[in-house]
Amino acid sequence: MKKLKKVLAILPARGGSKRIKKKNIKIFNGHPMIYWTLKILKNSNLFDKIIVSTEDKKIKNLSLKFGADIIIERPKKLSDDYTGTQEVISHSIKYLENQKLKFDYVCCVYPCSPFLQVNDLKKAAKIAYTNDKFVFPVSEYSHPIQRAMHKSKNKDLHFINKKNVQMRTQDLKKTFHDAGQFYFAKKKTWISSKKMHSYSKGIVIPNWRTVDIDNTNDWIKAQKISKYFMNKKK
Repeated sequence: MKKLKKVLAILPARGGSKRIKKKNIKIFNGHPMIYWTLKILKNSNLFDKIIVSTEDKKIKNLSLKFGADIIIERPKKLSDDYTGTQEVISHSIKYLENQKLKFDYVCCVYPCSPFLQVNDLKKAAKIAYTNDKFVFPVSEYSHPIQRAMHKSKNKDLHFINKKNVQMRTQDLKKTFHDAGQFYFAKKKTWISSKKMHSYSKGIVIPNWRTVDIDNTNDWIKAQKISKYFMNKKK
């Protein structure tokens, strides 16, 4: 696909992850996790520059080694557990503008995305180039969330919405969740919009490529899926 504008990829890669320590550079199938994401971004030929925002020296050095073009030294106040993605990207945009770098689009890519695919990035770019919304991958819930249940204190199960108890699953609307891989949008959209998910378009990707790696079980699951497809290619 022919690039129409100047496009940047920005990876928010802090070093202080709590549930999986040093998650972004933990070894995943023989390489630090961030290696796989940077490799895919380089291979896509979509981006004029690949940028990593981090407060961690080791992440900085490995990112440069694996192909990042620019490192943004993220301030400590934006490196805690409560800082949101948009705050980090807004800081990055302001920093790059102060460096006189010209660009029109930003794709925020989470560094812990081993199932990221070039075709998904290209699909999102095509949509982002023609509208002002955020574009990101979503995956369908395997079971309708309209029939979700919760447990009471005595462990009894109760439907959250009782009116759906008698409805057939095939009669309920399909529902989707954020795949947690990337967000593609115009620079001005990143700056002006406060809520990504309420101003967005989605591209649907299969469930097996939406492992949100937040804990050890997620990590093991992702490794097994990755190894399976690596062996299949061989």
